[in-house]
Amino acid sequence: MTRLYVQHRTRYQYEIPVQVSYNEARMTPQTDAQQVVLETALSVRPQGASVATYRDYWGTKVHTFDLHAAHEELTVAAEALVEVHRLEKQHAPEELLDWHELSGAETFEEFSDFLPQSALSEPGEELALAAAGIARGRTPHDAAHALFAWLREEMEYQPGHSQVSWDARTAFHARKGVCQDLSHVGIGALRSLGLPARYVSGYIHPDPEAAAGTPVAGQSHAWLEWWDGRWHSWDPTNHQPAGDHHIFVARGRDYADVPPFKGILSGGGGQTTLDVEVTITRQA
Repeated sequence: MTRLYVQHRTRYQYEIPVQVSYNEARMTPQTDAQQVVLETALSVRPQGASVATYRDYWGTKVHTFDLHAAHEELTVAAEALVEVHRLEKQHAPEELLDWHELSGAETFEEFSDFLPQSALSEPGEELALAAAGIARGRTPHDAAHALFAWLREEMEYQPGHSQVSWDARTAFHARKGVCQDLSHVGIGALRSLGLPARYVSGYIHPDPEAAAGTPVAGQSHAWLEWWDGRWHSWDPTNHQPAGDHHIFVARGRDYADVPPFKGILSGGGGQTTLDVEVTITRQA
């Protein structure tokens, strides 16, 4: 078990003041079977924003707020204290399905959100054909792990190279990208085989050796989960299942379902400066 304190600040500075803005923030971790959220808080500056919360279709806690006065800067600061006990359990063979069982109507009905390709998971012909070749002769579980091992050799993690609009086909063609891209590539390949797969967003503490009580520069992060009789996690950036240093915030079909922050502006113009800072402190 790991206890992590997360601070996430997003700040926009506008060259020309924005007159009105409507915003959504998905920055609050969730309690589930593998993590417990002990405390959360979210603040907005400038003051005067009308803040409300709701759970979206995917179960994510969403803060909504709007500002109706001219503002040159918008800052959203979220913090959370989370206990994580995330462990990839050993599976019994009878728990896992074969290809015939996965292709049944019951599976498609239950996982109809996570089997069809989405706009950002579309793999393209090259990746789909490669995945099919890797899966041939293997069980679904073994095929997924063989696919991850192959993608580790094919794809390179490279910040600053990709764009948020890239889909899996574009990222695979470039053979590089950030955690979002690597997750979309893995999800698209898994779905092309008939394996339900979903996108997970959250945070990661990047330094397991950091002493307790030491703040470190953390990261917003993305990984994936897939189902073959039960759900498994995989972090394609770090080539391992999600663990005690992964903090889950949201799940969806792809990044478009779970952006940390989005909004609509009226007025403004010129240059907009974005600054994002994530700090994570391991407390235990």
